Amino acid sequence: MRRRCEWASEDPLLQNYHDREWGVPEHNDQKLFELLILEGAQAGLSWSTILKKRENYRRAFDKFDARKISGYDEEKIRELLSDEGIIRNRRKIEATIQNARAFLTIQKEFGSFDAYIWQFVGGKPKKNAWKTIEEVPSRSPESEAMSRDLMKRGFKFVGPTICYAFMQAIGMVNDHTIDCFRYNEISKNYQE
Repeated sequence: MRRRCEWASEDPLLQNYHDREWGVPEHNDQKLFELLILEGAQAGLSWSTILKKRENYRRAFDKFDARKISGYDEEKIRELLSDEGIIRNRRKIEATIQNARAFLTIQKEFGSFDAYIWQFVGGKPKKNAWKTIEEVPSRSPESEAMSRDLMKRGFKFVGPTICYAFMQAIGMVNDHTIDCFRYNEISKNYQE
């Protein structure tokens, strides 16, 4: 039997996410935007709740097309607030629209969101070596710097803890515990 990170040991949905996606370095702007929005939507909720609603989010938010989302108006907000497939929180919906606008501004300034976001770890993933899930931090100096800069640029729902979860999701840090089968699989793809 494969050993996984403790948080993904029971739920098949979490296992699939853990085994295929979590911690893999991601550089596609649209995918980065999706994960940043989903991490913000998760605030106060469990990640499995968000994963269960992920396809609904993709449908409701035009497959996370930042250009389309940036143009959403009050009528679209009302439509989203009545959509039972997503988290119907006005502040989070409005934040998604604001974040899409800020995301487009960053793309214009840096050429891509990828170029901007990966600068917080010097362009390459940080390989950690945690023995237990209890050792894994909920924030880091890098996530605090990212959070400050994103907020300065107008982003919402991007506190240091959300930013750290985002960093874990997109592989900026390898926070698989060292006994997890994914730890070495992901680490061997890192350039030293």
